[in-house]
Amino acid sequence: MPKRAKLSRNVLIVGAIAAVAATIVLTMMPKPTEVDLGKVVRGDLTVTIDEEGRTHVRETYTVSTPVAGRLLRVQVHPGDSVVRGETVVAQMRPINPTVLDSRTREQASAAVDAATAALRLAQANLNAAEASEQLATTEYERTLSLYESGIASQAALERAEGAMRSGRASRETAEAAIAMREAELANARASLIARDDIGLANAIGDARGDEIPLYSPIDGRILQVLQESETTLPAGAPIMEIGDIASDLEVVVELISSDAVQVGVGDPVILRDWGGVNELRGEVRRIDPFGVTKYSALGVEEQRVRVEIALLSPVEQRPGLGHGYRLEAAIVIWEAEEVPLVPSSALFREDGLWSVFVAIDGIARLTNVEIGESDGIATEVLDGLTEQDRVVLYPSAAIEDGSRIVARSDE
Repeated sequence: MPKRAKLSRNVLIVGAIAAVAATIVLTMMPKPTEVDLGKVVRGDLTVTIDEEGRTHVRETYTVSTPVAGRLLRVQVHPGDSVVRGETVVAQMRPINPTVLDSRTREQASAAVDAATAALRLAQANLNAAEASEQLATTEYERTLSLYESGIASQAALERAEGAMRSGRASRETAEAAIAMREAELANARASLIARDDIGLANAIGDARGDEIPLYSPIDGRILQVLQESETTLPAGAPIMEIGDIASDLEVVVELISSDAVQVGVGDPVILRDWGGVNELRGEVRRIDPFGVTKYSALGVEEQRVRVEIALLSPVEQRPGLGHGYRLEAAIVIWEAEEVPLVPSSALFREDGLWSVFVAIDGIARLTNVEIGESDGIATEVLDGLTEQDRVVLYPSAAIEDGSRIVARSDE
């Protein structure tokens, strides 16, 4: 009996020593590092270049004084709608005209003839533009019919639509050129008015030969009035600016030159933060071939390139958007659907290679990966990872290959 009691005491002592040793070992063993985990998933990826932009009326028209004289007080205001050739935007009274000598009168007559010839040329260009637009419209309608029948491709339809829009723009440009030539002709005729030329003054639209009405050169709205009060002005002094906000509004952004080289004409653009709840659609129309040196808010010298973006969203989707308004432009330079994506926060450089830590049974395994495009949040995976792999987000210096990890929260 004493022998058995002695054996039991030895067992208890050994057990106690083993428990203490196990406790010491567990206490000294490093604890698993808590980490955030993410998954490799398939999804759509869009890479954009984001920059602040300003709206801008592509073709603004400045109404100027045709002759030196006294401008009467302007009665129109910014935002007023005007009609080409009908709305009187200002009136002026010429100062007493000087007597024209023979040489000056001949020069003025030659200027009238040149302006008349330029107007005829602009009208011929308009006829050609209208014919091109009609042909492009007919081709678009034919392609649309073939597309609906399943014969023509989507690309063919888009090319036809682009040609139609280009034809429409050419016609509008030709119409604007006619308005400019008409204004030049009126200016040339006005230079012929002398002290005894009351009949000529009547011919250009002033029944009394005194007040000269100035008509709007285009259909649109008044953007700003540069001279509102009654005053005496020299010939060619600007009075107001007029533009067509509904159909001629575009967006201008100035990109850093290293970003501009990645952008191409025709790239789609997403326009945000313009004040409305919806996003607007745009398309890159023109990229300037030269850069301008500018300084950032921090005083850093940058080379900026002007990029013009056409607004594709109809005017009904952008109510209130006017000339000189601020917005954010995101130019799409690459996009793909259903590609494997890894969170960008999981990537880091190791020995010159892109790497991640893959969580396998509570162990962090260093894995080299090959990546593609990235939008800063998600990155395309070309090789090295499979779908549903769990990766460590924001890996710290405490994590190494083989480190024990535990998820801090569900990804």
